[in-house]
Amino acid sequence: MLAEERWAAILDLVEQQKSVSVQMLAGRLHTSESTIRRDLTQLDRMKRLIKVHGGATCLDTQYVLTDQSMTEKYELNSAEKQAIADYAAGLITPGDFVYIDAGTTTERLVDSIRESRAVYVTNSLSHARKLLTKGCRVILPGGELKPATDAMVGPDTVEALKKYHFTLGFWGTNGVSEKDGFTTPELNEAMVKRISMRQTKKRYVLCDASKFSRISPVTFADFESATIITDRIVDMRYRKFKNIVEVAEG
Repeated sequence: MLAEERWAAILDLVEQQKSVSVQMLAGRLHTSESTIRRDLTQLDRMKRLIKVHGGATCLDTQYVLTDQSMTEKYELNSAEKQAIADYAAGLITPGDFVYIDAGTTTERLVDSIRESRAVYVTNSLSHARKLLTKGCRVILPGGELKPATDAMVGPDTVEALKKYHFTLGFWGTNGVSEKDGFTTPELNEAMVKRISMRQTKKRYVLCDASKFSRISPVTFADFESATIITDRIVDMRYRKFKNIVEVAEG
C-alpha cells in the first residue's frame, strides 16, 4: 500500500472512530506499528489529525458561521489565491458568457483576466468596476447590496439571473466538504450562488486548501457539481476525486 493510500485509510478510520490506537491501525492496515507511528507524525504535522500517546484523535470539523469583511479576507492565503486566479483566468475564451461570483479569490481572478472580448456578469460591484477598466462588457443584476462582501443578493438578484445561460462561471466558497458540499454563512448569498450555478454549463469553484473540511450554515451546491481549482490537496481523503485541479508548483 502506498503511503498516500495508507494516510487516506488512517484518516477514514479516525473520522469513523474519533480515536484510534497504533495497534488497531497496524492490524487493520497490515503494516508495522513503527510505520503507523511515522504516518501519524506526518498527518499531525499536516494538521489532519491529533497525535496522542499510543494513537490519534480526530480534528473537530471547523464551522464558519459568519462572513469576514472583504478587507479581512483579501490578504489571507494571498499567494495561493493568486495561483488559483491565474489558472482560472486562462480558461476564459473570446466567445464566453462568464459569471463571476463575489469574493476575494474571484476578485483576484478579475485582476488576472486578460480576455476583454468575453461578456461578464457579476453580482459584485467592485468586480464590475475592475472589469470595466479592462475594457470588458459587464452586466450587473439588481438586488440588495450586502456590505460585508460588496455583493448584490436577494430575490431580485435571483430573478435577474434566471434569464441568463452562462458558458462558464467562477464561485468562491466559505467551506467545502465531501458530505456537505459548498457552503456559505448567509441564505440570500447562497440563493444567488445556487441559481447562478444552475444557469452555467461549466462550473468552477475557486478554493484554497484552507477551505477544505470547513462547513458554513447553508449549502449552495453538491461537492461534485463543479470543478474545484485549488492550490494543493492537503487532506489525502480528497485525492480520490477527479473534479479537483491542483495548481501550486511542486
